[in-house]
Amino acid sequence: MLNRLIDNHFKLTEHNTSVKTEVIAGITTFLTMAYIIFVNPSILSQTGMDSGAVFVATCLAAAFGCLIMGLWANYPIAQAPGMGLNAFFTYGVVMGMGYSWEAALGAVFFSGFIFFLLSVFKVREWIIHSIPLSLRLGIAAGIGLFLAMIALQNAGIVVANDATFVALGDLSEPAAIYALLGFFAITAMAYLKVTGAVMIGILAISVLGMLLGHNEYGGLMSMPPSIAPTFLALDLAGALDVAMLSVIFAFLFVDLFDTSGTLVGVAQRGGLLDKDGKLPRLNRAMMSDSSASMAGALLGTSTTTSYIESAAGIASGGRTGLTAVVVAILFLVSLFFAPLAGSIPAYATAGALLYVAVLMAGSLAHANWEDPTDAAPVLIAALAMPLTFSIAEGIALGFISYAAIKTLSGRFRDLNPAVIVLAVLFVLKFLFLD
Repeated sequence: MLNRLIDNHFKLTEHNTSVKTEVIAGITTFLTMAYIIFVNPSILSQTGMDSGAVFVATCLAAAFGCLIMGLWANYPIAQAPGMGLNAFFTYGVVMGMGYSWEAALGAVFFSGFIFFLLSVFKVREWIIHSIPLSLRLGIAAGIGLFLAMIALQNAGIVVANDATFVALGDLSEPAAIYALLGFFAITAMAYLKVTGAVMIGILAISVLGMLLGHNEYGGLMSMPPSIAPTFLALDLAGALDVAMLSVIFAFLFVDLFDTSGTLVGVAQRGGLLDKDGKLPRLNRAMMSDSSASMAGALLGTSTTTSYIESAAGIASGGRTGLTAVVVAILFLVSLFFAPLAGSIPAYATAGALLYVAVLMAGSLAHANWEDPTDAAPVLIAALAMPLTFSIAEGIALGFISYAAIKTLSGRFRDLNPAVIVLAVLFVLKFLFLD
């Protein structure tokens, strides 16, 4: 009876899969993305947020996102707080722009709400097609370089310098050595296709640090910490500050394109596209993602988004939402491993951040380097993010440079209304709001 209900809801037979296959796929996906349980509290707690509460919010937001994606959209796509967006939240919005983490959560909520409306009214296709591919590539690569800068800084590999702004740190320090060892190990395991390479690398470096006396073991399991310090703590009024509009846009923009690219890319690998090459129930998938972002903001974490690591589960045979439901269950089980998450030092997650940066920076390979009017904005957007320590500023400079270069090159017709409007708005922001 239960098997029949599961089969009917998820259409297992129709997708030529089984409960066993979906469970294995869910476990595989979870292992490849479980590192976020350790990394997200490590990053967001630097804003002053309670680390234990962020840990719980991370697990619950991921579980909620996976459940709604699995039960409603019926896709084997897992969700969790996104890498890059959590770094922008901490280092860009709170530590860089000086906003409170409560206001930053408000911005995350509004970006998710706008994303939801765009999905309901089917405006997202127009937006996606309006933004040039070169800018999308530059932004993705820029987020990767931004993560790399954060990883190198957290490990003490890159330090401040009065004369040159940045310089090489002391590589003989334990933190730098551990971070590099973690990065080397994760990269090698990823090449060898070891499932859960990132999580294994984080745990291995943490254990090594404990054995050598550079890290303390806080325990393995306990009841989940209280989520009270971050639950419903978002400041919606503070997020409506005029200067925060670019922040809301940055959260929205990155999540929109990250989700779209992940959904289509993962679905293509799993043969889930229809005969016209389109993704059925795309609106449901988009609304699942945006709903998870709003829920995450209410719980106390940065933007929740679809994970490209879902491809690992699809490679293991996952074809339906049952895979995502299994991932959700595993995130709920993870709630009881808070002491372990609290034992993970910054140098252990630095290697993981650097590896994720490598993956994201790979989008530069797809840029059209033969056309300088495309290549220049790509490089501007990519370099501006780590050098200004802000994803929002990188996006703004990318749009401005794209519009200016195309216009001065006599290729004004390459610009569409959306790019022109956004470029003008960003210019006005720099002139009057900064």
